[in-house]
Amino acid sequence: MPGEVLSQNEIDALLSALSTGEMDAEELKKEEQEKKVKVYDFKRALRFSKDQIRSLTRMHDNFARILTTFFSAQLRTFVQISVVSTDQIPYEEFIRSIPNMTVLNVFEVPPLDGRILMEVNPNIAYAILDRLLGGRGASVNNVDGLTEIETKIMSNVFERSFENYREAWVNLVDIDPLMTDFEVNPQFLQMVSPNETVVVISLDTTIGETTGMINICIPHVVLEPIIPKLSVHYWMQNTDKKERKPEEFENLQKRIQKAEVSVISELGGSSITVEDFLALSVGDVIELEKRIDEPLTVKIGDIPKFTAQPGKVNKKMAIQILDIIKGGEEDHG
Repeated sequence: MPGEVLSQNEIDALLSALSTGEMDAEELKKEEQEKKVKVYDFKRALRFSKDQIRSLTRMHDNFARILTTFFSAQLRTFVQISVVSTDQIPYEEFIRSIPNMTVLNVFEVPPLDGRILMEVNPNIAYAILDRLLGGRGASVNNVDGLTEIETKIMSNVFERSFENYREAWVNLVDIDPLMTDFEVNPQFLQMVSPNETVVVISLDTTIGETTGMINICIPHVVLEPIIPKLSVHYWMQNTDKKERKPEEFENLQKRIQKAEVSVISELGGSSITVEDFLALSVGDVIELEKRIDEPLTVKIGDIPKFTAQPGKVNKKMAIQILDIIKGGEEDHG
């Protein structure tokens, strides 16, 4: 068992106590020889390492950013969502920690087994509902009296929000979230056994002036197949640049060569007032700022690339490339 690392202040205090006689070195040796017993609660089985918990936190930091963007676009108001904690606790303890009446969204995440629960505090759920129905985002917290229309609106918006969960998991496994249940009473929801270890990620959520929590509960059975991937070694391995095969470069080059781009040849430009523009009629002449003997500018997309001179080929208007514009190719690819 590795020894505990002391800070410099603790070392100074220990040396001071030994020198003044407050503490006896022999007594310290006896304490070291005694077996140290650590209390372990089997009801709170810790099945995930700190490293794995950090990986889950990192994933849900990304999910929180995606949710913030999603709800901002849907609700047209200030939205801020961030991860505040990631804990592993028994399922029974999680159920006891949430309100008696709340919004519970249950999702399957194939190809993984089991189901994931997203619990939304009623304050947040009603603020979202109020904004969707044209209100200011006020919360009445009357979740036990949801009408069929309110239930349908809520379940639809949370189902669409959870579709973004796929993007947060993309580095681990390609999941396909599917909403299977919508409930308001936790006592009617039994996903796993009471003593089953679950990971609970708590998201601090602000919708307009309303604040509350969104909790994501992931049972151990869901994460079990991908536990080896929840390590720093796996994440670092996946961030390393992989060498591409020569044929991949050839295929990429062929696809780029077939890509269509717009070619624009500008005869010239001019500036006029809005009054003159409104007064234009058929037959009017606009004087351009370019002389007839000056080369034209050819743009690829919106980027100047070449100079050219106008002409005709088989009775059709055409241009002949004269030169490459310096900086146009190097600066813009």
